[in-house]
Amino acid sequence: MKNKTLYWLELCDDDLITAKALLDSSRFLHMGFFCHMIIEKSLKAVITENTGEIPPKIHDLQKLAKMGNVSNELSDEQSELLDKVMPLQIEARYPEYKEKISQKLNKEYCDRLIKETEDFLCWIKQWLEK
Repeated sequence: MKNKTLYWLELCDDDLITAKALLDSSRFLHMGFFCHMIIEKSLKAVITENTGEIPPKIHDLQKLAKMGNVSNELSDEQSELLDKVMPLQIEARYPEYKEKISQKLNKEYCDRLIKETEDFLCWIKQWLEK
C-alpha cells in the first residue's frame, strides 16, 4: 500500500477515536460529522491507492465512491450509509438544519451509526489489501 494511502487511513483511525469520545460525551451532532469525515477519508484513501494522485477536495461520498471505483462493490447497506451521513457534513454546520438533524441523533441512532462507520472503514481496509 502506498504511503499516501496509509496517511488517509491513519487520519481515519484518529477520527474514529475522536468520534467515539464524542459519542461517549453525548456530542451526537459532532460525532456524526466525524463519521462523515471517516468515510470521506477512507474513500480518498481508495482514490489515492488507485490513481496515485491527490483526491479532489470534494465531500460527496457517492461521487468519491465512484471515483475510487468501489461504488459497484458497495452493499445496499453501505450505499445507504453514505446517503445517511452525507447531510451530517454540510447541513450540520448551518443553524436552519442543525436543530432538525440534532433531533434524530439520539444515543441509539448514534451507537448504530458509529458501528456502521467502523464496519465501513474495516471493509475499505480489506478492499485495499486485495
